[in-house]
Amino acid sequence: MEVKITSENFKKEVLDSEIPVIIDFWAAWCRPCLMLGPIIAEIGEELEGQVKIGKINVDEEGYLANQFRISSIPTVMLFKDGKPASQVIGLLRKEDLLKRLGI
Repeated sequence: MEVKITSENFKKEVLDSEIPVIIDFWAAWCRPCLMLGPIIAEIGEELEGQVKIGKINVDEEGYLANQFRISSIPTVMLFKDGKPASQVIGLLRKEDLLKRLGI
């Protein structure tokens, strides 16, 4: 299940999460982002209960995008214990994305 992450729920859903959180920074106008969406959803289904999937729309949540210095999308970040653990920029195959994130 994917969770829409906002400034209001970021602490609860990401920082206070008991399991790792994969955050997908995306925008509706970004074609690679739209291509990555189903891959992220598939990862969420395969790793259900082991990781949480969060989506941050950079157009709606500019504060969060700026806070994590997101300058290119899609950007995928892995948070462990409330801290950024790894980051991947661009569209990758599922296997490569998981490997680069360290999952």
